[in-house]
Amino acid sequence: MRAHPLATDAVLAFGALVAMVLGSFADPHGPHGPTFGTRTPEPFSLLLMLLGSAALVFRRRQPIAVLAVTSGLSLLELTTGEPRAPVAMCTVIALYTVAALTDRPTTWRIGLLTMAGLTGVAMLAGPLPWYAQENLGIFAWTGMAAAAGDAVRSRRAFVDAIRERAERAERTRDEEARRRVAEERLRIARDLHDVVAHHIALVNVQAGVAAHVMDKRPDQAKEALAHVRDASRSALNELRATVGLLRQSGDPEAPTEPAPGLGVLDELVDTFRHAGLPVQVIVQLDRGTGPLPAAVDLAAYRVIQEALTNVRKHAGPGARAEVSVVRVGPSVEVTVLDDGGTEPVDTEPGGGHGLLGMRERASALGGSCSTGPRFGGGYRVHAVLPWA
Repeated sequence: MRAHPLATDAVLAFGALVAMVLGSFADPHGPHGPTFGTRTPEPFSLLLMLLGSAALVFRRRQPIAVLAVTSGLSLLELTTGEPRAPVAMCTVIALYTVAALTDRPTTWRIGLLTMAGLTGVAMLAGPLPWYAQENLGIFAWTGMAAAAGDAVRSRRAFVDAIRERAERAERTRDEEARRRVAEERLRIARDLHDVVAHHIALVNVQAGVAAHVMDKRPDQAKEALAHVRDASRSALNELRATVGLLRQSGDPEAPTEPAPGLGVLDELVDTFRHAGLPVQVIVQLDRGTGPLPAAVDLAAYRVIQEALTNVRKHAGPGARAEVSVVRVGPSVEVTVLDDGGTEPVDTEPGGGHGLLGMRERASALGGSCSTGPRFGGGYRVHAVLPWA
């Protein structure tokens, strides 16, 4: 029916024609109620019924025009038909179509005009008395047609709204899923970068130390190789944990170890000190208002880790670093400074993703991160993270 609306309307029009023709042979004023076969419609009434049915074929293409045509045919029958044939049935169907396909104000205007026009003509200009039940029947049938069409239109609008809401919710759910996947991918990439850059930089430094002192000071070379082993083991463990998380098909299990934070800052700094980078640390946090939030704690740790890694990679020999974590009002300020060393190698580190990752971590928490060279040499990393 949806694929061939014109054929559907043609079948409906044929059914209406058969019903009207059969109804025209019934006499509603029989001695014992309506009787069938006691009267015969006039040829002109049969022609009006045929024309009205033909117009109904196009009721959904031109609803207003079809209603106008069927109303005109009904008015002719009401003023000339004797006995009267049910041509008004075409108008009832056309009025229902107009109400179902238009809006409510249009239905009210056209419906009242059609009801008043047909009923008034039937009462005032028809062959029957004005109080005849056929005249009141025209008023009732046209009113019910307008009401039924408006109800169907409202129901269709309600169903369409529900369907649209469901489709929009499905699209929103898909977009939210893609957004979460992208955010999770970015988070994992950021963590991998922080872990790998830190440990590989330490391995590189300690391996260089071991190669340099292997012949003259084997004890120091042995110590450097031990640091290489520890750093590589830590890198492998963190990589194994991250890759294992990515391979899980279902929901990831709860971690068995806490995320790194400022509580293990001394251990992090010791790895750089063992690599030959003097680091001075100052931590002043007023914990009277509660513990530092886990997300802020992790972000501060990662910022310090990445900043010290950059110092070890880009600063020259003899470089020194200072780390300060201070509570300032509603924020935690993390600052990492270095003096550039005696012969700076790279005063503008920015070829990788480390600086971008630090800014993303701070922005994700509603904070900020600024980086840049210091006056007189060295580099400065300053992150402001909200306590709450």
